[in-house]
Amino acid sequence: MIVDSAVYRDGCRQELDVEPHDYHALRSVVEGAHDFVWIGLHEPTAEELSHVAEAFDLHPLAVEDAVKAHQRPKLERYGDGLFLVLKTLWYVDADDAVETGEISLFVGAHFVVTVRHGDGSGLQSARTYLEGEEQVLTHGPSAVVYAVCDQVVDDYVAVVDALQVDVDEVESSVFSPARTDDSGRIYILKREISEVRRAVLPLREPMRRFSTGEVRGITHEASPFFRDVSDHLSQAAEAVDGLDSLLSTAFDASLARISVQQNDDMRKISAGAALVVVPTLIAGIYGMNFDHMPELHWTYGYAFALALMSGIAGMLWWFFKRSGWL
Repeated sequence: MIVDSAVYRDGCRQELDVEPHDYHALRSVVEGAHDFVWIGLHEPTAEELSHVAEAFDLHPLAVEDAVKAHQRPKLERYGDGLFLVLKTLWYVDADDAVETGEISLFVGAHFVVTVRHGDGSGLQSARTYLEGEEQVLTHGPSAVVYAVCDQVVDDYVAVVDALQVDVDEVESSVFSPARTDDSGRIYILKREISEVRRAVLPLREPMRRFSTGEVRGITHEASPFFRDVSDHLSQAAEAVDGLDSLLSTAFDASLARISVQQNDDMRKISAGAALVVVPTLIAGIYGMNFDHMPELHWTYGYAFALALMSGIAGMLWWFFKRSGWL
């Protein structure tokens, strides 16, 4: 359940003789104005998270959301604390699938509790980065919120880049000379892009508020860092909209191409049928065996009929070939 827990003082991690699960003791160690606790949890049960909630006075509604997960990205205030929900994304190229997870952050004046669901965006790299950047970590809980948001948004950019590769492949396939059926893959990619959009778009407003210093509990000194995250998030959102538009165009082009191919096939079938129908018509007429028919008893009638069939079929073949039907 507990991935890591630590107390930070003046931008440095403190080595303390406190059990990681002893949340009350961790909180009691916080003394100075720049001290804070960062507890990282992975898929805790309701009972496990209730112990953390009791130690840090977390709001029960926020705790319920963090346990159940499956929330949309949002920023809410409960008393003096913040509750931030982020969707995590990672891409499985073999399945053309975007997998999702979730990170919930409880942010107070002297603590941060991160609750992660899913396999994506492990926060150990964000913790390691912050512990190596003492100047950034002195911003306290605001630095943790920035580092987590920055890592999540960087993962968005990576997913969008992977989707861009697949969309380029679909475009190449749609407009290639070979006959391909790309509608199924286009639908799958559009569905995955919708998944990305549900993660990216709702997060734009919280990032904007962080970057403009509108959120009480996030220091104004951290605003430039959040502006960078907000810029990357906007780029990802614009790229997602562009990919969705390209896929819609590719889908229309694929349907149009299928229609053109079907028309071309019908022309070839019609031309082939005409080449067979005319000789059949002539053979049918001369095969009626009436007593009084021109050329019926003519010595060269059989050769004439064959020549007539071949000549007309040859003229039709030349005509259809010249018209592009064959």
